Order: sequence, then C-alpha cells, then structure tokens
Amino acid sequence: MEMTTQQTLTILHTNDIHSHFDSMPSIAAMINERRAALGDALLVLDMGDHMDRMAPETEGTLGGANVDVINLTGYDAITIGNNEGLTFTPDILAQAYAGIHCPVVCGNMIESATGVRTSWMKESLILDKSGIKVGLLGVTAPFGEFYQLLGWDALDPFEVLGEQIQSLRKQVDVLVVMSHLGLPSDKKLASRFSEIDVILGGHTHHVLEEPLWIGSTALCGAGKYGTLLGEVALSRNSSHEPFRVTSGGVVPVDHTLLDEKVASAIVLHRRQAERAMESTVAVTDRKLEIAYDRESPFGNLLAQSVSHFTGTAISLVNAGQLLGALPQGDISKGMLHSLCPSPINACVMKLWGRDIRLALEQSLLPEFADKKITGFGFRGKVLGTMCVEGLEIQYDPARAPYDKVTDIRVAGRSLEEDEQYTVGTLDMFTFRAGYEVLANGTELRFMLPEFLRDLIEMELKRPGAMEECFAARWLQVSQQSGED
Repeated sequence: MEMTTQQTLTILHTNDIHSHFDSMPSIAAMINERRAALGDALLVLDMGDHMDRMAPETEGTLGGANVDVINLTGYDAITIGNNEGLTFTPDILAQAYAGIHCPVVCGNMIESATGVRTSWMKESLILDKSGIKVGLLGVTAPFGEFYQLLGWDALDPFEVLGEQIQSLRKQVDVLVVMSHLGLPSDKKLASRFSEIDVILGGHTHHVLEEPLWIGSTALCGAGKYGTLLGEVALSRNSSHEPFRVTSGGVVPVDHTLLDEKVASAIVLHRRQAERAMESTVAVTDRKLEIAYDRESPFGNLLAQSVSHFTGTAISLVNAGQLLGALPQGDISKGMLHSLCPSPINACVMKLWGRDIRLALEQSLLPEFADKKITGFGFRGKVLGTMCVEGLEIQYDPARAPYDKVTDIRVAGRSLEEDEQYTVGTLDMFTFRAGYEVLANGTELRFMLPEFLRDLIEMELKRPGAMEECFAARWLQVSQQSGED
C-alpha cells in the first residue's frame, strides 16, 4: 500500500517595490525566517518594478543597488517591469543584470536587431524545489512604441504564453506565471489558460488579501512599495495527484525585523550614489522659482528645454514635473534628479489649435492646477499649470471658466482653432493623464531615452536660456482696461 507523503511548496512574492529601500531589509529578514522554517521547499520571486529611478540609490548606481539587494535577499527568479525595461537603455540594464545571481525570466521581449532574447533574459525556467518541479514563465506589459525606440520588440504576452504553456506544462508539477501585466490582463490569462496553477501579479499595484480564483487558477498580488509580502502554498498528498493551492494572501512587512547584510549594503550604495551624483553640470547666477498655479521662471525653463530638444517652436509641459525651485550656484546631477525625478520623456505631436486653447483654459482652473496625479511615470504631487514656449497668451482671471483666454499668439499671429501645430510635449499626456485633451495629438514621435532632467541640464548650458525664462508668456489683462 502506498504511503501518503504530503508535499508542499511555499512561494513568497514581491512586486512593484519601486526602489523603496526602507522596506528591503525587513522583506529580506522575513524571507530568511521563512527559509529557516521551510528549507528548500520555498520559492522567492519578484514581479518587476523593483527599480525606480526616482530613488537616488537606483539613479546613482544605475540599478546596481537593486540587483545587490535581490542577490542578498536570495530571490530564485525575477521578471522585469516597465520601470526596468523603459527607464533604462538596454545597455545599462544589461550592465546592471550582469551581476545578478538569479535568472531574469521574461518571454515577451526580444531585441529588434537580432530577433532573439537578450543574453541576460530567460524565456522560461524549470526549478527543482525539494523534488517538486516548478515551471516559471514571465511576461511584462508590452508598451510597444516605447520599447521599439529602445531597440526591443515587445511581443503579445498571450501569444507567447500560449506557445510556452503547451510545452512546459507536461514537464512540471507546478506552473507559475510571473506577470507584470496588471490585474485585468491576469484575469484574461487565467480564463484563457486553465493549465496555469498560479499567476503572481504586479503593475496595477493590486492587493489580493486572498487568492482570486478564476477556474482552477489562483491570482495573487502584493500591492506596492514593499509594504506587503505575498505568500501562497500548494500541496498534494501523493505523486499521482496534481498540486492544489491550499492557502494564500499577504502579510504586512514587519519593519522591526532587519537583515543586517541588506541594510549595510544599502547604506554603501547610497554613499556611492551620492558621490556619483555630486558632479556639477551647470552654474547658475540666479534662483529660478517654481509655482503650480501661475507662470514661473523654472517652469518656463522646462518648456524651453522641451522646445529646444524636440526642435519644435511650441511646447506644452506641466509645472508639477518640478518639485522645487532651482537654486543659484553650482547645480549637480543629484540636485536635478531630486527636483525632477520622473522618468518621463519628451514627445512631438500634431495638435489642433482648439485643443491647445482648451489645455490652456484648463490650466487656469484650480481643479487642473491642483489635481493630484499618480502613475504614468509621474513622480510629482500635483499636475500644475501649463508652462509654454512659443506662445503669448492674454487672459482675464475675472472671466468665466473656459472663457478666460482672450488671445493666443504664435510667432505674432493669432492661433487658429482649425489649424494643426507641431508641439513638443510629454509622453505622460498621451496616456490621457492630467491634460487629457493632449491625448488627441496625432503623428506622435516619442524621444527616448533622455528624461526631462537631462533636457533641463542641456538647457542650462545654452547661452541666454536663464534670461529667456523670465520673459512672460502669460499676460494678465482686465476688462477694465477698455480692450475691445
């Protein structure tokens, strides 16, 4: 008679940590505790967006700090999110992952030039955990147009997984998909591919207090910023049975626990990053203020920088990209990073005059200027008013909303409602974020990999730029002035 020998596999998972280094030593300590209790029947995975260039540790080490923490924590495998794939050039990412101790699994990204996966990426993986064969597949959100500009082809994750599941399912006891696609796509995956046992999710920062069941597939997600650690367990009573998910959920990260190795590595990387970002890139002879509810010199400088970088006469950017004033004196890379941390790129589009006018009208309203924005790469607090280059706008604050702008001039001529203009602006707006009317732009051309802080650095070096940003674009007129 056969003995029943129960086998259990426990998976600990993180996602969307976004370089919250304060959480990482505690996550590592919790993983160590579980590893001491469970031994080899433990699998530790990360679903991407571990890196975020908003953090000086990540920016100053170009992802090296994150890779070091992943190694010291002892992850078995990771996949990439858009914060890895889109905010670093492939060369920088390859450099960062050159030192990683675990596989990076992602099946839907290939190099455009070669048509194959990059050397540091695996399309699938089979791991043996205490005699349990675990198949791992990874997929990341396919921002096709953006990836193309960086030299990648982002394939349809559903097509890729369809092919991979066919061959992998027969070879493994447990099939796990590491997904940086977001919850709506995870649900579609589960309903399309019942062969998947567990989908570990990310990208949409969803928290699943217990697994979400779609058919026989368990969906899991551990929120964002390293506040939660996900845990899911699968068991079977005999080798003839399939594995079943027996428990799953999230545990709040306990900040009283600290892994000393991880904590001290982070301190070292922080020091190294600070040194790397100390170099002076420009010297200013005056302070540039920023305001979110009206025109300001630093906002104008940002608009100028986008106009010059994109080669457009007109540019439209939101003041909220800048988190503080630019001081007088030596300006370092670190300072520009802290004032403009968003991994946002410039783009060029064709816009109708009426859409430009509407965006300008909206930017005079508090519900736009004060609007809190999250996501889309934006790392500021509020949207902020519209900063412009190449336009002269007359407005009367006393008039009704959407009727405050009395005149808009482009190179001395009136802006025509039914004319198309070439405008330099931000990729964020193409996702219908903030000033949604700008998503009506056509003939989009995205400009990667430079971020806004790189554009500001270039502009600060341009002769005359500092003087120009004090010239008013928005002229307040009042009805009392007797204008016709």
